[in-house]
Amino acid sequence: MSMTTDAERRGWTQNPEAVKQDILAVALEEFAANGLSGTRVDAIASRTRTSKRMIYYYFKDKLGLYTQALEAAYLKVREGEASLDLDHLPPQEALARLVAFTFDHHRKNPDFIRMVMIENIHNAENLAESQVIRDMNVAAIEKLSDICRRGQEAGVFRDGLDPVALHWQISAVSFFNMSNRPSFSAIFGGDLFEEAGQEAIRQQTVDSILAIVCAKGAQPRD
Repeated sequence: MSMTTDAERRGWTQNPEAVKQDILAVALEEFAANGLSGTRVDAIASRTRTSKRMIYYYFKDKLGLYTQALEAAYLKVREGEASLDLDHLPPQEALARLVAFTFDHHRKNPDFIRMVMIENIHNAENLAESQVIRDMNVAAIEKLSDICRRGQEAGVFRDGLDPVALHWQISAVSFFNMSNRPSFSAIFGGDLFEEAGQEAIRQQTVDSILAIVCAKGAQPRD
């Protein structure tokens, strides 16, 4: 683990946004590994380009830093979804791409998974206090709602779809794939978590979600 010198820290004081992002990136790793109570601000400061005093200046206290790190983790998901530019795609292809993105994102961001697991252990007490996270996830449901509406108007999706339930179904497999990887591998071996196994599960996840939403008799996507 590399340490940052005092001279490097002083150089960053002219770029406060970069300093904050550096702190949040390190904080996410520390909180994901140790939880809120087990993380020390001293440990975060030692890995960043700023001081403990400046961490408190930017984030007020450890809980404030934890909350913003959690918000940043959710923001990364939502920004990734926004970058997909799904509006111009046929609804089946748009949904397939969104499902595949979610699966891949969760797989590549284990710290996000661990943070959400920690929140669930503590009944989402801190997450529930974040209006930022609630607002971001409203946008996620709106995106799914739009895809469902377009699919229904095109006659390829069935009526009565619940975007919140659909979001749950997409998240469930994608989240389990990472959250339960250690225990699943210990019991059944790690073959499913090799590249070929992951590609197969991702495709099965896409196909199963499309099977849930497609209207009877609708042609499968190419």
